[in-house]
Amino acid sequence: MYRIWNFITGYSILLILGAVVALFWANLDYASYQEFIDTPLLTNQWVGVLEEDAAGNVVRVLTIHFLINDVLMALFFAIAAKEVWEAVALKAGALRGKKALTPLIATAGGMSGPVAVYLGLAALMGAKTFAEVANGWAIPTATDIAFSYLVGRMVFGAGHPAVRFLLLLAIADDAGGLLILAVFYPSGEVAPVWMLLSLAAAVTVFVLFNWLPRRLDRHKQTRPVSTWVRRRLSFIPYAVAGVVSWYAFQRAGIHPALGLLPIVPTIPHADRAFGFFAAAEEHLRDLLNAMEHALEVPVEIILFFFGLANAGVALSSMGDATLLVTLGLLVGKPVGIFLFGWFAARVLGLGLPEGMRMRDLFVLGCVAAIGFTVALFVASVAFQPGTVQDAAKMGALLSFSAAIVSLIAGVVFRIEKRAD
Repeated sequence: MYRIWNFITGYSILLILGAVVALFWANLDYASYQEFIDTPLLTNQWVGVLEEDAAGNVVRVLTIHFLINDVLMALFFAIAAKEVWEAVALKAGALRGKKALTPLIATAGGMSGPVAVYLGLAALMGAKTFAEVANGWAIPTATDIAFSYLVGRMVFGAGHPAVRFLLLLAIADDAGGLLILAVFYPSGEVAPVWMLLSLAAAVTVFVLFNWLPRRLDRHKQTRPVSTWVRRRLSFIPYAVAGVVSWYAFQRAGIHPALGLLPIVPTIPHADRAFGFFAAAEEHLRDLLNAMEHALEVPVEIILFFFGLANAGVALSSMGDATLLVTLGLLVGKPVGIFLFGWFAARVLGLGLPEGMRMRDLFVLGCVAAIGFTVALFVASVAFQPGTVQDAAKMGALLSFSAAIVSLIAGVVFRIEKRAD
């Protein structure tokens, strides 16, 4: 995982800009902000939230919020899934082998620690409060890869082994987050039979446009069939399969933003990877990396609109959920990562990367407490629009304070910065 600075910078600037605009707008005129994101774009039978029309018929309404969160964000999660899949499936994947065990175990601590803090404090607040906020338990489990990477470089320097450890942990955290979203936060009444359509789309596109061409090209150096499919059809079969899979997820009641995940592993891929939009990957000619790079600018723009459509909360909306999300991240994350990482490194004897100390692990946990993007997304699906959702979103926004905590911790624990 290296040379991802350009993407991270573009991602961060546009996402923050969208969030800042939303905050100002919501606090200047909350009603017009809500009216904007709830603007209906299309009434139809295929895509959108279920509503009753004037005649009492159930229809789907495509709103600006649904378009951004449920349709366009599918591209963002597809890119995250691509990184997870590469890390797990490739022979030299970052999350394979003994080298990945300590980060994986630390990730488990970084997800269970925030849940324990969130639910534990909620229980202490009383049964009524617990019932109101309990469904948001997964919000503080998130780690924002981009912002954590930025802060990690500030604290440790680009050449410190803790930065690579942090990226491995964040990727594993993303994998866990995707699983949590799929299992615990359905977007509607669950109808698992529709997942067979998603599976059929993935199997069909893999067999017809990936496996079969390679099979027909056996013992042929020029690979005529594979070359024809790549040049003439390119990404089109996978885009069609993605649309079918997305629709299946929506009908299955699983959040449709995850709808492209089954298609990602079916796309032809090189046998190695370098990380998020790494410059070195521009020299890889496989279709999956070409698609990822083609999506770089569109995804950055989508993230601006994601910030705009989700970060608009009134500053007066702070409540119990704000405190729980914030403490879940700022306390649960570093403590969970440190305890589980210490157990893996010392008790299980798996060790830490060369040049990394236990104090680095704790500071790394502070950096990983920046949950912003995914935490904001989970907050939007964990609660219905209203005061509790806004309070939870405020907690996700306040996770940026982890950057200040991390910089202070870096000084207190005398972290030695290392350049490339």
